[in-house]
Amino acid sequence: MEWIESLFTIHSAVQTIIVLSLIVSVGLALGKIHVKGISLGVAFVFFIGIVAGSMHISSDPQMLNFAETLGLSLFVYALGLHVGPNFIGMMRHEGVSLNVWSMTVIALGTVMALSMCFVLPISVPDMVGILCGATTNTPALGAAQQALSAAHMSSSGAALGCAVTYPLGVVGVIVAMIVLRKFLVRPDDLLPHGSDDDDQTFVGQFVVVNPAISCKTIAQISQMTHRHFIISRIWRGDNVIVPLATTEMQIGDNVLVVTNRDEVPAMDLLFGKRVEKDWNRDHIDWNAIDSTVESRVIVMTKTKLNGKTLGSLHMRQTYGVNVSRVMRGDIKLLATDSLHLQYGDRVTVVGTPDDVDHAEAFLGNAVQVLNEPNLGAIFFGLLLGLAVGMIPISIPGMSAPVKLGIAGGPIIMGILIGALGSRVHFISYTTRSASLMLRKLGLSLYLACLGLAAGKDFIATVIRPEGVLWVGVGLALTIVPLLVIGAIALKVHKFDFGTICGLLCGAMANPMALSYANETIHSDRAAVAYTSVYPLGMFIRVIIAQVIIMFMV
Repeated sequence: MEWIESLFTIHSAVQTIIVLSLIVSVGLALGKIHVKGISLGVAFVFFIGIVAGSMHISSDPQMLNFAETLGLSLFVYALGLHVGPNFIGMMRHEGVSLNVWSMTVIALGTVMALSMCFVLPISVPDMVGILCGATTNTPALGAAQQALSAAHMSSSGAALGCAVTYPLGVVGVIVAMIVLRKFLVRPDDLLPHGSDDDDQTFVGQFVVVNPAISCKTIAQISQMTHRHFIISRIWRGDNVIVPLATTEMQIGDNVLVVTNRDEVPAMDLLFGKRVEKDWNRDHIDWNAIDSTVESRVIVMTKTKLNGKTLGSLHMRQTYGVNVSRVMRGDIKLLATDSLHLQYGDRVTVVGTPDDVDHAEAFLGNAVQVLNEPNLGAIFFGLLLGLAVGMIPISIPGMSAPVKLGIAGGPIIMGILIGALGSRVHFISYTTRSASLMLRKLGLSLYLACLGLAAGKDFIATVIRPEGVLWVGVGLALTIVPLLVIGAIALKVHKFDFGTICGLLCGAMANPMALSYANETIHSDRAAVAYTSVYPLGMFIRVIIAQVIIMFMV
């Protein structure tokens, strides 16, 4: 039996893989258990890691550091890549507001921590460490330790405070979300309030009664207004017309128009009369409307077209078809001439069957090639993200430059590539299953390493005289700001619960709690909100830790 014992006791690469595999497999298995409808999912891996660490199961520190770094960077990069297409729309509509709410969470927690220094026997350096652990922000702890070293002071108390409060900092965010959902969330709060971000288009049928556009071509009408719209079909008497830019409109024409949702009132004014028929419901058989015109969804798989604008392809002039909408992930986009196509986009093409066949050959529609994840692009993007994370950012008055780190750099690069990669002809398409696999693999590795490191000294620290006090203060700094700000956000009904959960997880820099939110809320709203507030929130916390040391020690 010595060979079995050696698998867990003799430090090596194999031993590290075995220990992490055991922690992850047990944690994921137990994470599926539901107690009163609640399960922790992948977050349970963290607690199994703490148990293993407290049992003095250890591995080579360098191997663990490598696995933790790889896991976290993989998770945040894949997450940024996944939400990138939604990110610009979210920032345009709710991004500033979300970051303001995130700053209130950070401000409330900071004020609470500083206030407790005056009423509890906890020094400012120790409280900074407790605050870093309660908010699961190790970059902030690193910044505080550098500031303490510059002031020729010991940083051991700050490190110890972070170590003892970190585990419950993870749990506290999950507990806060459970409490909010149990006592304050209404059924309509669980529904996405901003679904227009996912479906940005509106399909409507209009009758042309406006004499100002009679006998004018569609190109001339488009030049008359700054509004964006696509006319996919015209019913003129018994005839069905696939419109081109040179097609003239006539009074009495029935037109099927695709536009942005916020421009529907302008379409009423432009055409004159809307037909009361719902063309936006799911599962419409567009090809059953008439036999001469076909609507087909074609997947863009020609790599040479990646990043090109729709207008530059001249689909109407060359193939006699109209492109009405583009599905990118779960988002429906209006097919304007200025829209940049991305590899993997699902393009809705309307025209005669023969013309649509020609357009399909041009766009590719080789669906089978999409089943192969683009690993080269993933690792190249990860390389760029880690490079960005290591750039030192000097801020006047700060004792040391600030870095985005292995979490901030990759998530920002993932967002940029997911949202704008096609502009520079970078193919970032990843299958949904491959993206989910990367995120879960990375997060599981990260949590296993984090738990193993935290569990080693957890029991010894807690039984110290000040240990219980530090644990209680840390738990309060985690839960109270989340409950207060979360309750206010729910009260004003500005955001749905998924968005609020992502906001709270991002403000606390807590990817473990985000995984719990994603598993219990069936939408991407939490992930998008998380990525919207995480970079700025993490950056501000790093600065706050240094400012507190510089001015209050």
